[in-house]
Amino acid sequence: MDKIPILSLITFSPLIGVLVLLFLPKSQGQWIKMTAILTTLIPLGLSVWLYAKFNSNVAGMQFKESVPWISIPLDRETQGLNQMTSFFMEFKYALAVDGLSLPLVFLTALVATMAALASVYIKKRWKAYFIWFLLLEVGMFGVFMAQDLFLFFVFFEVTLVPMFFLIGIWGYMDRERAANKFLIYNGLGSAIMLIAFLILISTAGFTQTVVGNAVSIHYSGDLNIITENLFQSVESYVNQSDLEGNVFFLSATMKWVLFILLLVAFGIKLPLFPFHTWMLKVHTEAPPSVVMIHSGILLKMGAYGLIRFGILLFPQQATAWATVLAVLGVINIVYGAILAFVQKEFKLVLAYSSISHMGIVLLGIAAFNTIGLEGAVFQLVSHGLISALLFLIVGSIYERTHTTHLDELGGLAKSIPFISGILLLAGMASLGLPGLSGFVAEFLAFVGLFESHRIVTAVGALGIILAAVYVLRGVLSITYGPLRKGMPEMRDARFIEALPMITLAAFIIVLGVYPGILSEPLHQTVSGFDQFIRSVTKMGG
Repeated sequence: MDKIPILSLITFSPLIGVLVLLFLPKSQGQWIKMTAILTTLIPLGLSVWLYAKFNSNVAGMQFKESVPWISIPLDRETQGLNQMTSFFMEFKYALAVDGLSLPLVFLTALVATMAALASVYIKKRWKAYFIWFLLLEVGMFGVFMAQDLFLFFVFFEVTLVPMFFLIGIWGYMDRERAANKFLIYNGLGSAIMLIAFLILISTAGFTQTVVGNAVSIHYSGDLNIITENLFQSVESYVNQSDLEGNVFFLSATMKWVLFILLLVAFGIKLPLFPFHTWMLKVHTEAPPSVVMIHSGILLKMGAYGLIRFGILLFPQQATAWATVLAVLGVINIVYGAILAFVQKEFKLVLAYSSISHMGIVLLGIAAFNTIGLEGAVFQLVSHGLISALLFLIVGSIYERTHTTHLDELGGLAKSIPFISGILLLAGMASLGLPGLSGFVAEFLAFVGLFESHRIVTAVGALGIILAAVYVLRGVLSITYGPLRKGMPEMRDARFIEALPMITLAAFIIVLGVYPGILSEPLHQTVSGFDQFIRSVTKMGG
């Protein structure tokens, strides 16, 4: 079993469903839906096996897969390069997971299956919808596993195209504008990321190999090579006395430029204030099943990229900006919470809530210690579960009432008590009630930051109070009080709705009661990050 390329199987198994769907007639709606749902169970089962086989005592990468992929010969523009036997750019198909990416891979598989079940509300073009849906799942898995910068970029871009069509075709009234805004903002972020990656590949990706009289130079997107070169003397690779004049050398200024580029690129995806406006349109105009994926998974790609590339490749610059990151996190928390409180559209309440909760991720990162970083990753997983559950409920409520406006809802606890109860549970998890996953994530992030930024932590804690206010306001407006006039008779959750609700709620409770199920595989990796950041910072980068 250990020789099976499990990561590739997880990543590309959704293509099995795509292949089958291509041969199914468009009129066979039930078969199309069943095929798509069953296909998402394949990577879910494989990710469970991966989680079970993961060695929690190892801090580094596991289940590594690496094969040569693309090799591009380069022009030899100088006499020195003409003396080289080979001069090329190389990219690998390289996948691996550690304690940071493993929980996000499982989260992706779980939320994708739940979102596929929630897609029963899709009314048109089921075949095209599920093909785009499964292609999106491939891209998400690849982002969390890729160990080559170019491969990461390819998978990152793969997620943009399906999301554009899923929003633009199956969304609500203003869906096309929301899709265009999504593509413009995320396309800009991708362009900035690509610039940073190209600079890294053409400098820190440099490798020189000498075998006898044969000298080979190549540039690589391999994350291990780039990391190693960034923190070793360039003199060991290129014999030049003037390092500042060396084209392979990254000056301190250029490292700052790259860190800021990556912060902006992944900050747009996170999203950071003021790059958040595109997300509001997506949350309100995309179908709930798509927003489950977007809020539950795609936003996490921004935080993952920031940690994996921004923080771990440029730890000195990141720690120097620890206060800036903490302040940005507080702005996200407070701004998102205040705006969530004044919204009358429940989908906007949840959208601003996501902005606020992503601020907690920034606080955990800004702590730059094991507890804070664990809190940041815990928040990614916890919010992924909670937001997916909340938008699943939004879809069920909209299907019955044709509105999610708070002024038009009320008294639903009498008509749909099960859905209302799950909504209350999700709301309590969102505001950080002890015993649920949200509490553990917030506690770790704030405790980690308190050591170094006590005032900022205290201000950020106001977000918890505000969260209780806007969450309770929204939940109570929907579920309690008299039933609004004109409301149709409603049936409580069907099995296909109740199953994903119970599943997501169960994981939220399990993580709250037994957080070790996540912290055990996470701890060694995050502790290794902490030690690495401290050692590099101590040596001065």
